[in-house]
Amino acid sequence: MTSNYPTGTSKSARHKDIGRLVLRCPDRAGIVAAVSTFLTEAGANIISLDQHSTEAEGGTFLQRTVFHLPGLAAARPELEARFAERIAPEFDIDHRFTDAATPKRVAIFASTADHCLLDLLWRNRRGELDMSVVMVIANHPDLADQVRPFGVPFVYIPATRDTRAEAEARQLELLKGNVDLVVLARYMQIVTPGFLNQIGCPLINIHHSFLPAFIGANTYRRAKERGVKLVGATAHYVTEDLDEGPIIEQDVVRVDHTHTVEDLVRLGADVERAVLSRAVLWHCQDRVVRHHGETVIF
Repeated sequence: MTSNYPTGTSKSARHKDIGRLVLRCPDRAGIVAAVSTFLTEAGANIISLDQHSTEAEGGTFLQRTVFHLPGLAAARPELEARFAERIAPEFDIDHRFTDAATPKRVAIFASTADHCLLDLLWRNRRGELDMSVVMVIANHPDLADQVRPFGVPFVYIPATRDTRAEAEARQLELLKGNVDLVVLARYMQIVTPGFLNQIGCPLINIHHSFLPAFIGANTYRRAKERGVKLVGATAHYVTEDLDEGPIIEQDVVRVDHTHTVEDLVRLGADVERAVLSRAVLWHCQDRVVRHHGETVIF
């Protein structure tokens, strides 16, 4: 019997010889034509092309192109070199080529909450996320037994306000140069600017969102006491400004007076899982292009 569920990963046949080109540059006439001609002359077939300009005139141009090129893995170094020499200088293009068959190497940070962490591991095992989870790092040992069935290394590194420097030094020792993305799956520690400067890859964070905002302890109880009507979540890139990085995805669920605090917690966990998994998926598929303090999602 044929399964209706996804069984492939980024190594499956659907990704063979599929490349992606993501670029950003000052907008002007001729960019799409130049890029398309370059890929065609290289023997590639363009599968999809998404573009956006921030202004009708004088803005920033952003584009994501997916293409098929036989023998991409072998041809990619020369393709990148020729693009950097022939096309990028003419249009002042900031660009990157990626191979869809090469999954992003991802480390997941966690504390004691399991819902976002286990959801990412489960979706990845099902082949829904184009990533390879290299390890889970947690500042509490509580989730070790739950992670073990996924076959992912679990590293316990105690981290508190007093031991943050030592903890981050150990984390950097494990991760620097070995990961393409770090996901903070309800990791309840502040990441310092020094860590961000040294890690050399993006970080994605998830946090709950209420209207109005409720900061600090007992968030859901305080929200219930105020009669909150929306429970939501925001996934964003991590910057030095706490919880103010470029937003990748958001969602909300409507609640009312009949929902208990426990209901709010459950619904909040549901929306956090969904929002974080979409943000990670889009990042791993090279769909997110950062532009100043915002993002363009193709």
